[in-house]
Amino acid sequence: MKSKVLLQYLLPHRFLSRIVYWATRWTWAPWKNFLIGQIVRRYGVDMRQAAQPDPRAYAHFNEFFTRELKPDARPLDADPRSIVSPADGRISQAGRIEEGRIFQAKGQSYTAAELLADEAAAGPYRHGHFATVYLSPRDYHRVHMPMDGELVSTRHVPGRIFSVAPFAVEAIPRLFARNERLICHFRGEHGPFAVILVGAILVSSVSTVWDGLTIPPYASRITDRDASGRGIRLARGQEMGRFNMGSTVIVLLPEGSGELDPALHSQQPVQVRQRIGHV
Repeated sequence: MKSKVLLQYLLPHRFLSRIVYWATRWTWAPWKNFLIGQIVRRYGVDMRQAAQPDPRAYAHFNEFFTRELKPDARPLDADPRSIVSPADGRISQAGRIEEGRIFQAKGQSYTAAELLADEAAAGPYRHGHFATVYLSPRDYHRVHMPMDGELVSTRHVPGRIFSVAPFAVEAIPRLFARNERLICHFRGEHGPFAVILVGAILVSSVSTVWDGLTIPPYASRITDRDASGRGIRLARGQEMGRFNMGSTVIVLLPEGSGELDPALHSQQPVQVRQRIGHV
């Protein structure tokens, strides 16, 4: 086992994430400007696309990291039957779910039931489709709807907070089914679908547009929230949540409700509201 992979097992994940949570919200100008400047320079962040293009204008690092884009920065695909990318980033993997198993990387896979922490909820996805999108520090960190849907329920699942960088995804078995995550179940015109926001080391903080900050607090047990009757309906391309830092989004589609573009491939760059399939 490589040393950086071994380190993932040894590090105090939640302790480090709590430190980073507060450090990225410190408003002391020299500190927050230093952090923002490091990311902008190191990762080549294009601030011209941001609604606020001045990096020094943000109150703290997390405000910069979850920055809003200009209205025309990510145009919505014009075809109303298109399925669109939920996030800026790169396709980690995408394709068919084979007998309930989702491909992770290099011989690694996990089951939809493990990911959803619910055998019954995984049933519709046994022969469906999935897309896994990895967000790097340079990316826009708001998550948008892949298609129209009404929120049915959410499930906050406790777990580890391994890195979701490619080296870890290739080496750590069942990584996405082991990390802390928020599972959002939706009902669409063509059936159910799920959007899973997966936490990662130093970045395991998730907000939604309907409940605000959801993680932390970190879960000690599975927490379910029934959204029936709340009337939370979100349109294709509309913001649904954000990572306070970055991580991975997984979209699950049941068989017969839609198909992803067969040309999607690992490490392919994608942007929010870009077409990745059709219903």
